[in-house]
Amino acid sequence: MASSTAAPITAPPSLSLPPSQFARLQPHAYLLAHLSPPAASNQPSIRANGRAASQFRVTSANSGSLTHTNGSAVVRIGDTAAVCGVRAELLHTEDIASWSVSKASSEENADNSTDQGDSRTEDEKDCFHVQDLNLLVPNLSLSTGCAPGFTPGAPPSVLAQSLSHQILSLLHSTRLVQADDLRIWYQPPNLESQEFRNEDEHMDVDTEQSGGPEREIKAFWVLYIDVMIISLAGNPFDAAWASVLAALRDTKLPKAWWDADNETVLCSDNVADARKLSLRGLPIASSFCSFEADAAAGWRSVVVPDAEELKAQKQKKSGSQQRWILADPDGYEEGLSQERACVVVDKDNGKTVIVKMEKHGGWAVDSDDLRQLVDVSAQRWDEMKRILDQC
Repeated sequence: MASSTAAPITAPPSLSLPPSQFARLQPHAYLLAHLSPPAASNQPSIRANGRAASQFRVTSANSGSLTHTNGSAVVRIGDTAAVCGVRAELLHTEDIASWSVSKASSEENADNSTDQGDSRTEDEKDCFHVQDLNLLVPNLSLSTGCAPGFTPGAPPSVLAQSLSHQILSLLHSTRLVQADDLRIWYQPPNLESQEFRNEDEHMDVDTEQSGGPEREIKAFWVLYIDVMIISLAGNPFDAAWASVLAALRDTKLPKAWWDADNETVLCSDNVADARKLSLRGLPIASSFCSFEADAAAGWRSVVVPDAEELKAQKQKKSGSQQRWILADPDGYEEGLSQERACVVVDKDNGKTVIVKMEKHGGWAVDSDDLRQLVDVSAQRWDEMKRILDQC
């Protein structure tokens, strides 16, 4: 009598994917599933990294990290880290080709006018000295190993050059560094008076002598601002700009004066004589990206709608959210967004001042959204000020 044994019942193979593989195969659907969960699940709308839409990553800052610089700082925003070092070098006016030309033209204007020869305001002089003489020289580099796409020996990437230009543009537009902190003056002695001899002052008189010759600018400090991104995980501009702010706040320039006998600039070795920069305000940058529920929204070729069409589309989509504006996007979210925005704000006596606002890549972010981004940026300013004051 033959005995038959039943085959073991095996469970059917699972068709579900682990979250890590799902994120790689379907990145848009993975992020959309987090931002727009089913209503029956009672789960909140959160990003794939666990943050809310307007929440920034954990930020830390540390100043004075480099020893061979006039100022330095390390800023870390999430997994994105930037190191900034500021080096100060002397630039003699006699080495500036345009300096003698501008000086000659001002003297000619003084001869042809009863007023002062240089009619420019102090703000115009600051812009002329800082911008035209290139007294601020930022340079950003993406170190090998900060991200998989950067190989050793490669030329500077487009991203590095773009970030360097953004930092330079923001330094000029905010007029963060005052030109007077970078000037080295010399007061010529009044030969008609016998009371000008004072050997302890080393000729670095900051106030003009009454009735004597006008003081002259003999040299400038040039600040070389070197930023290195040592870890890149999205939103490099906010980290780079924060490191520049922290490094400039840490920068000290040695006491310098013009030695008429040797016709050169001398600097004091006493660290106590060094002075910090008097920066104008504290402009903080906050970056955002727009994530569309329609995966093909950024790839279709569409006609730009007018105001009425935009209003109708907005009313039509009011029932279900089709777009999310994400603060401080990481590298994963940046790859899924086409439109980005950056808001730079400062505060003066508790009042929020918009320093710079820009967006590119689309037209989904409207004026109402920008107003909300300004409010979020103002809250970010309070947080960053507390972090930078403690570093």
